[in-house]
Amino acid sequence: MKYYSLCLVLMMGLNLTAANAADPHVHHAPAPAHDTRVVLKLTPGERIMILEEMQLFLDGVQKMTGALGKQDMQATADAARGMGQIMVHEVPPALRAKLPLEFRQLGSLVHRDFDQIALDAETLKDVSYTLNQLSATLQKCVSCHTNYQIQAPVLNRKR
Repeated sequence: MKYYSLCLVLMMGLNLTAANAADPHVHHAPAPAHDTRVVLKLTPGERIMILEEMQLFLDGVQKMTGALGKQDMQATADAARGMGQIMVHEVPPALRAKLPLEFRQLGSLVHRDFDQIALDAETLKDVSYTLNQLSATLQKCVSCHTNYQIQAPVLNRKR
């Protein structure tokens, strides 16, 4: 009976392994040995400020893509404009001093890009052109996320 149970467990395990190997949607990229991105050392309040801005970008991009799918160029322009220079708030000097120059430059370029996208969406009314602009802007986001990380604060848990 023990032999039968062991064989059954092994067969089920092999079945699951084979199923995962055969699934074309499962991507098995090797885990990096360690994260080489630059850690932005921020206070909890500074971290929240940056993460909230990223959330606003994500929300705006979702609104843009939804509007582009409906070929609503005015709604696209409105969403893009909301992520432009109007979104820039006064960054506290202490936070500005902590942020690497390249990080600040990428952020500034992204805001300017969205202002340009808004202007072009209103005047050109070309979905394909706007999507190409959005793609180029998102590449700046990818670059930033590739090079920098914001770590969650370490929680002191007593066990």
